[in-house]
Amino acid sequence: MKAVALCSGGKDSIFAIHVATMMGFDVGALLTVIPKHDSPMLFHKPFAPYVSLQAESMGIEWVSTEVWREGEEEHALLRVLRDGMRSTGATHLVVGALLSDYQRIRFALVAEKVGLRIVAPLWRKDQARYMRELIDAGVEAMITSVSVHGLPLEWLGRVIDRELVEEIIARARRYGFNPAFEGGEAETFVVNAPLFRKRICVEYERVIVSEFEGFVKPVRVYLC
Repeated sequence: MKAVALCSGGKDSIFAIHVATMMGFDVGALLTVIPKHDSPMLFHKPFAPYVSLQAESMGIEWVSTEVWREGEEEHALLRVLRDGMRSTGATHLVVGALLSDYQRIRFALVAEKVGLRIVAPLWRKDQARYMRELIDAGVEAMITSVSVHGLPLEWLGRVIDRELVEEIIARARRYGFNPAFEGGEAETFVVNAPLFRKRICVEYERVIVSEFEGFVKPVRVYLC
């Protein structure tokens, strides 16, 4: 079964591709919509341009498009889906949706318009168990932004490992946020995964916005 995958570069996208591959799907391209405005409704902004390196590391095609005005995301998604279908002959679309009905429904409706069937292998998983499965599978995700009370700003730039996962889960219970960051509490960028042939190295600066908010500013991102 041939598929293309929506990919922001974060843990959910990459792990969904991993699981879909284990299910027998042949993922032929990563599709990325890159927002150029401040309030994307469907897509995440951090590190999205560097999905090109993830695709290169996996040895598959990268298809991208940019969005300059809010409200144009679904039109951009249609464009990138059509381009991906033409280049790969895909019949399915893999998405990393976890809990957001907004995302899943919109993705499904747009995919249906171009004749793709949606595959959401992470949908409605227990969030703490999902985070542990991520580590067990060998997915290495770097924290690129933090925006909630309870997540230390010192974690910016850290790669999530088993010890950190347990700390995240414990803090999620204490402070009341989602341990998988589904509410936007943090963003990630995957630097290594089972499907990668090469690791991705990131040189960065930490930018602190407020007491509870900060992000990683990439200085150099490359295959290593």
